[in-house]
Amino acid sequence: MKSKFFPFFVGLVAMLLAYAAYQGLFAAPTEETMGNVQRIFYYHVPSAWTAMILFLVNFCASAVYFFTKSPKADAWALTAAEVGVVFCTVVLVTGPLWARPVWGIWWTWDLRLTTTLIMWLLYVSYLLLRRSSEPGSSSTLATVFALSAAVDIPIVWMAIRWYSVHTQHPQPVFGNGPNSGLDPNMKVALFANWFAFMAMAALICWVRYSVERTTQKVANAFVQRASTRTATVLGMSTLLLFQSVGRTPDARHIFLISAYAVTWIIHITYFVIIGRKMARLKEEQAELKLG
Repeated sequence: MKSKFFPFFVGLVAMLLAYAAYQGLFAAPTEETMGNVQRIFYYHVPSAWTAMILFLVNFCASAVYFFTKSPKADAWALTAAEVGVVFCTVVLVTGPLWARPVWGIWWTWDLRLTTTLIMWLLYVSYLLLRRSSEPGSSSTLATVFALSAAVDIPIVWMAIRWYSVHTQHPQPVFGNGPNSGLDPNMKVALFANWFAFMAMAALICWVRYSVERTTQKVANAFVQRASTRTATVLGMSTLLLFQSVGRTPDARHIFLISAYAVTWIIHITYFVIIGRKMARLKEEQAELKLG
């Protein structure tokens, strides 16, 4: 990145993430019923909030592109959707790791879980649509798709509020419901992680947006540009490795460790993908002598 503020921002994000991890893993009190496995909450919930905010950014950028055909708005729409899918993937992986020792199952077709999975599938489809369509037509077609997909966002958010009696998912932690309310120290850990994840999302979006704008420049220089690679789909098959783990309080630590580990595996994998794409684009820029 060319900006002189970029290294400072990277350092700031690293410190925020370190502080948030300390709050979630050590400073926050242990929940009485679930024990330490409840600490997955401090990655699971902030990831969900961050993903939905990014999908809302995609909606706004798509609307701007629909009316203005601005390449910058199109780049922001793609960036927000792609980074949002990464965070939503974290939600869908950490959720079952939390559910298995608490509910005794990896997954249930609960309304909140189902609508979240649908939301993830919609935005993965959006990304695949952009990569499978012809240049020029992909953005317009994907924009219409993105504007339609955004309908699922408020449904996901309100699912446990509209159908609180019929859901197995925990109720909102804020509000006047019977299960609402958090220990003050838990709130500190929750918001510390959300703030850190939002900062990290902003950092990733900064890099990804720069990559996309460079891609647009390279694409304009090529008459026939090779189609981009399909995004890597991270499976959840590794969850099967934990089927034999018991449900005693001590055994639950494996789920906590797994949730935190898989979160960073997903993010680091995505960092590597962006880095490789940037390196490839720089080579193409050098060949085309683009500024």
